[in-house]
Amino acid sequence: MIAANPAAELKRPPAPPRRWTNARILGHVLMALWIVSGASLVYYLGSNVASPFVLKYWPNYIDGFLVTLQIVSLSLLIGALLSLPIAAARSSRWIIFSAPAYGYVYFFRGTPLLAQTFLIYYGAGSFREELEAVGLWSFFREAWYCVIFAFALNTSAYQAEILRGAIQNVPKGQWEGAEALGLSRPVTFFKVILPQAMMVALRPYGNEIILMIKGSAIASIVTIYDLMGETRRAYSRSYDFQAYIWAAVLYLVIVEVLRRVWDRIELRLTRHLKR
Repeated sequence: MIAANPAAELKRPPAPPRRWTNARILGHVLMALWIVSGASLVYYLGSNVASPFVLKYWPNYIDGFLVTLQIVSLSLLIGALLSLPIAAARSSRWIIFSAPAYGYVYFFRGTPLLAQTFLIYYGAGSFREELEAVGLWSFFREAWYCVIFAFALNTSAYQAEILRGAIQNVPKGQWEGAEALGLSRPVTFFKVILPQAMMVALRPYGNEIILMIKGSAIASIVTIYDLMGETRRAYSRSYDFQAYIWAAVLYLVIVEVLRRVWDRIELRLTRHLKR
């Protein structure tokens, strides 16, 4: 190993000073504006935390917050259960299974969640007689059930693709090794492949949860008083613009708390991969 020459280090010319290019100036200006905006928002929230508006409508915001959590939790849970057979069908070699699953995923990933919710909530009224005949009208006439149904179908398509991609990322040698040990394919999938695939899918699943939280504001359009629904009602009664500011802050808090919790979960579950 050749030792470093101290004399050569001393003779090295100094680094040229950084020039104030237009891009660098613009970056500093934008950063300054961002800091000033953040400080102004914090000052505004701090000065209005005990305002008459907050004292009057804060309980409604809490109720809407809980409704939002219920919608997102139920939708994600039902979507996770649906994503397993959908992902399996998408990966099947039999076109009778893969083609319908592909069409399902293609539709729900390619159309807006708002349009899907409207199709289910308002479209169900066009088939009232048929739904009454099969005893399903009591389900589709309620906005709550329609929102859960639409959100679950939407997120199941995304979760199915996340799961399918994660399963395909597991090396084929895992299947071959399990087969050599005499394990059946269902046991291999649930005991060997799926745990490894979930490690890969952790980050995309976290992103999907965050997207569902922000997308849940659509429920307010079909008369569900979630967080955004309570925000719209508070604004319609007070005409105070801070109604939407507090809603944005609450959504930001939800997303940030979830992001930090998810990072801890991911760090905990993948700690063996960092050694």
